[in-house]
Amino acid sequence: MYSQLIRLLKKSTKVLLTSILIVTFIPLTAFASEADLVTPELSRGQNNLLYVGMLVCILGMLFGLFQFIRVKKIKAHKSMLDVADTIYETCKTYLVQQGKFLALLLVFIGICIAFYFGFLQEKGVGGVILILAWTVVGILGSYGVAWYGIRMNTLANSRMAFSSLEKKPLKLLSIPLDSGMSIGVILICVELIMMLIILRFVPNELAGASFIGFAIGESLGASALRIAGGIFTKIADIGSDLMKIVFKIKEDDPRNPGVIADCTGDNAGDSVGPTADGFETYGVTGVALITFIVLAVTGELQSDMLIWIFTMRVLMIITSVAAFYINKLFSKIRFGGLPDIDFEKPLTSLVWITSALSIIVTFMVSFIMIGPGTEIGDKAGNLWVVLSTIISCGTLGAAVIPEFTKIFTSPKSIHVNETVTSSKEGGASLNILSGLVAGNFSAFWKGMVFIVLMFAAYSASKFGLADIMSYPSIFAFGLVAFGFLGMGPVTIAVDSYGPVTDNAQSIYELSLIETIPEIEQEIERDFGFKPDFENAKYYLEANDGAGNTFKATAKPVLIGTAVVGATTMIFSLILVIQNVLGVKPEQVLNILNPYTILGFLCGGAVIYWFTGASIQAVSTGAYRAVEYIKRNIRLDEDANQRAATDKSKEVVKICTQYAQKGMLNIFIAIFSFALAFAFLSAPRSGTDSVALFVSYLISIAVFGLYQAIFMANAGGCWDNAKKVVEVDLKQKGTELHDATVVGDTVGDPFKDTSSVALNPIIKFTTLFGLLAMEIAISESFKDVAPFVGIAFLACALVFVWRSFYKMRINVKRRK
Repeated sequence: MYSQLIRLLKKSTKVLLTSILIVTFIPLTAFASEADLVTPELSRGQNNLLYVGMLVCILGMLFGLFQFIRVKKIKAHKSMLDVADTIYETCKTYLVQQGKFLALLLVFIGICIAFYFGFLQEKGVGGVILILAWTVVGILGSYGVAWYGIRMNTLANSRMAFSSLEKKPLKLLSIPLDSGMSIGVILICVELIMMLIILRFVPNELAGASFIGFAIGESLGASALRIAGGIFTKIADIGSDLMKIVFKIKEDDPRNPGVIADCTGDNAGDSVGPTADGFETYGVTGVALITFIVLAVTGELQSDMLIWIFTMRVLMIITSVAAFYINKLFSKIRFGGLPDIDFEKPLTSLVWITSALSIIVTFMVSFIMIGPGTEIGDKAGNLWVVLSTIISCGTLGAAVIPEFTKIFTSPKSIHVNETVTSSKEGGASLNILSGLVAGNFSAFWKGMVFIVLMFAAYSASKFGLADIMSYPSIFAFGLVAFGFLGMGPVTIAVDSYGPVTDNAQSIYELSLIETIPEIEQEIERDFGFKPDFENAKYYLEANDGAGNTFKATAKPVLIGTAVVGATTMIFSLILVIQNVLGVKPEQVLNILNPYTILGFLCGGAVIYWFTGASIQAVSTGAYRAVEYIKRNIRLDEDANQRAATDKSKEVVKICTQYAQKGMLNIFIAIFSFALAFAFLSAPRSGTDSVALFVSYLISIAVFGLYQAIFMANAGGCWDNAKKVVEVDLKQKGTELHDATVVGDTVGDPFKDTSSVALNPIIKFTTLFGLLAMEIAISESFKDVAPFVGIAFLACALVFVWRSFYKMRINVKRRK
């Protein structure tokens, strides 16, 4: 399979390199750009604050390590530890393959970056090497935190599975939450310390380019891991779930070869993808704001604004850790000793405590740094209030959005119960329709939330921001996105909660712990408690329902950050167009310009193609997985009751094969579309055409926002409808259960493949598109740019065609 990918990559490389080489040998002139920005000189006191930030990041990483060791020390039965080790080993195999795949994709981006900064920007060999090095660091950052997330989760899952026997529900809350906070804090600290190093130690004239190289690397890594992980996990999930209907077997039956692959997929899709995505989200949003500050803020105030931004980023670590311990204390007081708890309540309180604490600290520290008596405060006395208010809109939104998500995805919500009710008489058909209704309504109401938050930020920006910067409303929108991230470690923690709870259920079943002779006596002797087998599964299933809900709550926060933050990056492009072509920003997007309409249509078309291509990869891969499992599953009386490792590995192989094939088609098409529409926007005759690419980027963001929210919440509704039938109604194996399983398999690629991958796709297209557009509008290249754009468009269309016609189910092909 890997050799086939290399051959396909070589063919596509010929098409892309041909176009790139045409560009390379054309003499180009340098021009002002957002990548040519020079960061301001910092004072000694400001540099000391950066060192303090680095110290906080190191302490944060030590906190993450402490949580890691704490979870690892929790004891568990060997039968469960062995299953967890098997899952981790298959995860390692998958990640190694993805690492090789990322190295191949880096070739595409590396050529473009080297050409742009070496030829266009004339940074010199040393400068290009430095920028490429930071690009590699960005990729390795996304890849590294993905590794850490998988290792942390595969330690926590077995401990949680075994702890379910203790009849201590609060402990079942603590294990996945401790592991999630470890991932969240380390992720933010690693990303932030890298950016602090760039700001402090990289020469000012190369810092801007290094930030952009770092962000592109993050974005590339996150896009690949999110898309491939989403395809992998849902192939395995659907293959495993459908066996419950076909053979009437129980959930996570060890005889089902798809179960181990499903557990691997839970980590590939719900751990690898979100951690890499989160790492990239925080980095790219920060780079967008840094770019805007250097381009639009009055020169002498740039350094103060940069230090303020980085201080706010450091504070998110402190407030999140403090809120974690406050919530832990409250949870112990409220739920300690209770035999049953609502697992959603302590997770909800953690989100709100973090949000409130972050808002309070934002106002306090802003008053000290930019309030009355400071350099900025003397120029604009109320600026600290304005900036704190704007950033708090985002921080508040990060708590409000999960509440709106729960309206459509929580097991207790009316929409989820409506889906269950419709399934009782209408079966899978009405189940699917009810889920679609929930998804559509959720897109409307969350759209309203985003509108209110952004309008509030815009209104606040009119009170003094214009005194220190141009286009303050754009900066305000970027700060809203930044505010979404104000409780970043907690957002990642509650998102990482889900894969641990999901895996814990599977490990409990796969361990066959209930069938081990004299197991009760063994547990009492070796672990000091009497196991409660009767309630263990109930605890795990109820906790998994909470995990499903909070996995769903993190998705709109991340996609909202991508879309709102994209406005700031797109504005950077508009400023470049103004500098190079003399076109005023208000003239770039004009509804009377036909190129504006064409760009909007192109962006919408790409979003819907991407959705179809990613689901097609899941559909074909799941067909192959189901085909293999049905031929190889052993359910007779003499069959081994334990999971067959060799058969499980074959299912993992099928999932990996189709994940990488689907990812290759999608990535090359997305990459080529960005270059194609940028080059087709070149002002060969007049400047109207530049609106094409700008409106394309806006369209990608807007269409992507609503498509992602709709799909994520429809999928979450179907998922927890099944959970209600299993946990609350206790009707596993019934026709009602079969109907909800079908709905869940439809929702799987909705919520965990297409919707979640739109976040890094939007950011990668916007960020990489900035460089592509700058090449297109250069004086020496703009006349030939449309012809090169046609070549890239042809390449993109070839891979669009391949994403379906070369991914179809071939019924003649049987092993």
